[in-house]
Amino acid sequence: MSDYAIQHVPGQGRFFVEVDGVEAELVYRMRHGKLVIEHTGVPEAIGGRGIAAALVKFALDYARANDLKVSAPCSYAAAYIQRHPEYRDLLD
Repeated sequence: MSDYAIQHVPGQGRFFVEVDGVEAELVYRMRHGKLVIEHTGVPEAIGGRGIAAALVKFALDYARANDLKVSAPCSYAAAYIQRHPEYRDLLD
């Protein structure tokens, strides 16, 4: 997976990255001290490069660093966690 310059905008509840002038994002909300990953969106123009995985990993690492539990109603994030058991302990 490539290293992307992912940005965090806590006031908007999002992590995002711009690749080739196109923005991809992971949208979350905080609920009862838990990071709830609601949506991961990567436009088709920049798809297939591991960007969604990088965004989810970044969000999960952020949650771990901040001692937060995670909920993943976003199907992509839920599948990522299932494929990466090192993050399962974050699930609420």
